[in-house]
Amino acid sequence: MALKNITVIGAGTMGNGIAHVFAQTGFRVILVDVNAGQLEKAVQTIRKNLDRQIAKGSLTQEQKQRALANLSTHTVIATGVAEADLVIEAATENIDLKLSIFTQVDQAAPVGAILASNTSSISITKIAAVTKRPGSVIGMHFMNPVPVMKLVEIINGYATSQETTDTIVDLSKQLGKIPCVVNDYPGFIANRILMPMINEAIYSLYEGIADVEAIDTIMKLGMAHPMGPLQLADFIGLDVCLSILHVLYDGFGNTKYAPCPLLVNMVTAGKLGVKSGEGFYQYKQDSKDWIVSERFRK
Repeated sequence: MALKNITVIGAGTMGNGIAHVFAQTGFRVILVDVNAGQLEKAVQTIRKNLDRQIAKGSLTQEQKQRALANLSTHTVIATGVAEADLVIEAATENIDLKLSIFTQVDQAAPVGAILASNTSSISITKIAAVTKRPGSVIGMHFMNPVPVMKLVEIINGYATSQETTDTIVDLSKQLGKIPCVVNDYPGFIANRILMPMINEAIYSLYEGIADVEAIDTIMKLGMAHPMGPLQLADFIGLDVCLSILHVLYDGFGNTKYAPCPLLVNMVTAGKLGVKSGEGFYQYKQDSKDWIVSERFRK
């Protein structure tokens, strides 16, 4: 099945990154968000990231203009998906929101369209169940930042057809990505392994075993991780980490997935990491500099 028209729903960090990659690869992309201001911000981000690629010599000015010409925006889901061959939902990690979006998309998208979710933990089977095309529903979990990271975790729901899987695997390769196919169980593979590690790092801080810098330095230097687990949690979003841990805990009923009380308190206090300016570290707006949060300094 040849896919040409791509609709991405959600113009946040993941949505604009996904739209960027598809538009740059030559697909016609419609980026949909109910918030017109968010759409404008997303397009500005895509422009800025394309300019970064030009500065690095990996993209030409002509290629940038072609990518931007492939991209349009819309604030209404129904009209935004009307001609889509593939719809990728990249909204907030909230099950009720995702089910609402997929119900709307299923009613408005062409019969042969594939419906994908960029969810990092929510059941594809549950999402597919609200549609009349469960065989055409699949997970397409990109990594952040999307234009840079090579992995796409592809998640088969209980009813996902082999044709749908094969199509999305081939498509991921067209984007220059490396697809890995997994089955639909809580957290899939990436977050089933990653989130317990992040949670254990937070527990280690909570119990006073080591400070923020020591924990992250040990994992970077000792385990060759490019970023320590606490800073990685900040970049993912502590609210997102908490949401995924809830999915794991509810899905498996195993206390090893229970979120650390410190994580719960930080999210409740609005300390969400990079997006709020403070988590385990403090971040300056429009700057790559960061320092350990004052609360966790010695």
